[in-house]
Amino acid sequence: MSHRVVLVLGARGRLGAAAVAAFAASGWHVLAQARRAQAAWPAGVVPVTAALADTEALVAAAAGASVVVYAVNPPYTDWARQLMPLACQGLDVAQRLGALFMLPGNVYGYGDQLPARLQEQTPQHPNHEKARLRVQLEAEIARRAEAGHLRGVVIRAGDFYGSGRGSWLDLVVLKSLRSGKLVYPGPLDRAHAWAYLPDLARAFVAVAEHATPGPAPGMSTFDVLHFAGHTLTGAELLAAVAAAADDVGATPAVVARRGWRHGSLPWGWMRAAGIVVPMCKALAEMRYLWFRPHALSGARLLACVGELPQTPPRQAMRQALVDLGFA
Repeated sequence: MSHRVVLVLGARGRLGAAAVAAFAASGWHVLAQARRAQAAWPAGVVPVTAALADTEALVAAAAGASVVVYAVNPPYTDWARQLMPLACQGLDVAQRLGALFMLPGNVYGYGDQLPARLQEQTPQHPNHEKARLRVQLEAEIARRAEAGHLRGVVIRAGDFYGSGRGSWLDLVVLKSLRSGKLVYPGPLDRAHAWAYLPDLARAFVAVAEHATPGPAPGMSTFDVLHFAGHTLTGAELLAAVAAAADDVGATPAVVARRGWRHGSLPWGWMRAAGIVVPMCKALAEMRYLWFRPHALSGARLLACVGELPQTPPRQAMRQALVDLGFA
């Protein structure tokens, strides 16, 4: 096999599926690992059903792979128990293959006082559990890379949207769209970092092609890169949603009569409910991301791989609505 072989761990998840599609579209031989079989993959994609914990089986199935994309995401309420053990299983596979380990990162590690502009060298101050876990995971990748066991790259990004269900977009913002209501979790004037998954997946492909078969100029055995994505205020995001809904015929009739209604999240209730509802507690812990403006600088990623195509927000939102069944 050539070096253009990628193993995507957690291929049925939203990022995993987007990565499978993007690598396949770029001519890579894609091995799609998932716990459950999927009816159809893009042409040329080979399903791998070996469990993440079965290192021997995965290494045998992925012999020749030069890149491992780690798209496994344990339940949000169970990070403390599962995040590091699962990630270490993925790292073990990449280590045995001698492959580049690619991790989708986020901004949690900067803590709840994160500055407005985030660069790779911005100090991280993890002051809550999820932040500490993400920093611990990045440190483990760096440790293995510095010991010569593998090469690793973390591509940090904002909140995912697109490519299906399971994001703040569909679970909160669009939840009541059919009744003419849009919900935004924070003040409408605060900038928030978003990552449209097809665009992020193409960035993974570009970095993989730049970094294999060996470290390329501007990169080392362990790297962190930021994907800028879309930085939108709440008002800008809701405007993109409204325009996209018009484009795909998803604007409910009631909006023509009285306009869109806007709502917010009951954060106080969620904190109180968190005493007995773990998901409410987990979400309430991340409230600050909607109240502190933040954006990721993509300058270093641009310097490493060159200009990347970016889907305009309205167009991305239009496709996101279609993927969610609103058209």
